[in-house]
Amino acid sequence: MSPPQRFPIAVTPTPLQPMDRLGRSLGFEEGALWVKRDDLTGLAGGGNKARKLDYLIGDALARGCDTLLTGGAAQSNHVRMTGAAARRAGLSCVAVLGGRRPAVPEGNLLLDELFGVQLEWIGTYDAERLETTMAEVCVRLAGEGRRPYEVPLGGASDVGTLGYVAAAAELVTQVPMGAIVYTATGSGGTQAGLAVGLGHHDRVRGVDVGAIPDVDERIEALVTATASLAGRPFPGGRAQLDRTQVGAGYGAPTPAADEAIRLAAQLEGLVLDPVYTGKALAALIADRRAGRLAPNQPTVFLHTGGLPSVFTSRVAQRLTSLAPG
Repeated sequence: MSPPQRFPIAVTPTPLQPMDRLGRSLGFEEGALWVKRDDLTGLAGGGNKARKLDYLIGDALARGCDTLLTGGAAQSNHVRMTGAAARRAGLSCVAVLGGRRPAVPEGNLLLDELFGVQLEWIGTYDAERLETTMAEVCVRLAGEGRRPYEVPLGGASDVGTLGYVAAAAELVTQVPMGAIVYTATGSGGTQAGLAVGLGHHDRVRGVDVGAIPDVDERIEALVTATASLAGRPFPGGRAQLDRTQVGAGYGAPTPAADEAIRLAAQLEGLVLDPVYTGKALAALIADRRAGRLAPNQPTVFLHTGGLPSVFTSRVAQRLTSLAPG
């Protein structure tokens, strides 16, 4: 099987910017800490899913599908971007969400509705139940005469993961040799693609946010399938997955993520979210403070997006408490 043709969704290459003010506060040498701005991929508020949707939309169109089917949490960045990408390609979109429909949509949900995503709710978030329901809905849509294309949680298929093999090629031209990349890991596709593209697991530090219980196994499977699809050698080493930042569970705030969000905002003007990027940066900060990152180690924080979720009452109340007095 050859890789599908891309459907141009993501605006790339995204910038690589220095974070010297944050770096100095953490004891990095000047020019050692960087941010890869994948929050600026140009689709519906930006984020890492645009790179995956380049390939997923291309595959769906090649297969003659007319509907994208996916799922996620109530404030899913992935669902928001899949809905927007579907409209760009002239497709419909159906999404299964874990949670309960609110009286007034906000954040990502407001954009889901604006894009005309058909939302189906299953109550509380549970990744296994979401996947089971998505499979059932896919069968139902086919029975209705539609031609659905199932996009897995987070776009984490071998096809979608090709987006981060391509992102790794970008990074190689932008960063010093031997740079380490920190990324939030939800469904595993971003981490797997970077590992395949950079050629070694030690170059990628995934920070588990607790979205999927067996994400380590999924990363391993995605690496194998994606390397084969891309015609690339398997990366050396073993997947690096930091599980210390999950806290009470997926979506639960932590003091470490709060600090990371505050530092990024007040030292670099970057907006992070408490579900994904705040926890990823918290892991980077913890590693530097503990000496697991040397002061001169070239280090890249991958900003995977998540801006719309900041504009919800729950998150806004928490972030307000982090503002200077």
